[in-house]
Amino acid sequence: MAFDAIMALWHSFGVTAVLVIADKVIFDDGAIQEIVVWQVPTPVPPTVHGFKYRLFYGSPGQRLIGYDNERGKGDHRHREGVEEPYHFRGWEELIDDFLTDVARMRRRR
Repeated sequence: MAFDAIMALWHSFGVTAVLVIADKVIFDDGAIQEIVVWQVPTPVPPTVHGFKYRLFYGSPGQRLIGYDNERGKGDHRHREGVEEPYHFRGWEELIDDFLTDVARMRRRR
């Protein structure tokens, strides 16, 4: 069954949000990588897609890389203190982009 069909079935039972992925990695050096993506029944304004997400890489109290779609701000990413718009193409591409940024940063450190 296709992902969209599964989500439609869940929504038909009144489920308002469905967890797509939740993953957390703690590296040997103490760095944290966390990925959380939900499919939601209505887009988070001003986005037009049906996903709510937060992706984090850093340490407690220090975000080095982050992707999220905060209400009112839309899709954006944070890299070493700089916030910039992010073009959301799908949740799988989102995760690929995030993991690429994390790998780049880990190679530099």
